[in-house]
Amino acid sequence: MRAADDHRWNLSEGDAGNVPECDEAYQRKIAEWQARDWSHWLAKHLTFPITVTREEDDDDAYFSRSAAKAPFRLGHKMEVVELAEEDVDLGMMVKVRENRQIGYVPLSDVKVTSKMDANFWPIREYVVWFANRH
Repeated sequence: MRAADDHRWNLSEGDAGNVPECDEAYQRKIAEWQARDWSHWLAKHLTFPITVTREEDDDDAYFSRSAAKAPFRLGHKMEVVELAEEDVDLGMMVKVRENRQIGYVPLSDVKVTSKMDANFWPIREYVVWFANRH
């Protein structure tokens, strides 16, 4: 395994709660993330299109019945077709396609479901960094 593929920073569920598998690796990864130009790094490490599921959605409209049918919503499967511009509050935005419709969602709201997909870990790293950036 290459050092770039070292995912021991990932959290594991245990008796003590969700804790890093290796604290030293986690601290190294945090320092690496703080210095990273995410836009450039993601462009280099992602291969498009990427099939994802929307796992987060700040919009409270998903509690309405009509929202389940609207595209790009919580739980929906879609394809990321390219990186878009970075939003000050939402982070890196991605251009997505669901059926024949095109839209934009925060990268931090999506998940690649298969760990075997080469895009799983780069997106996972971004999502974890984004959630812990402050």
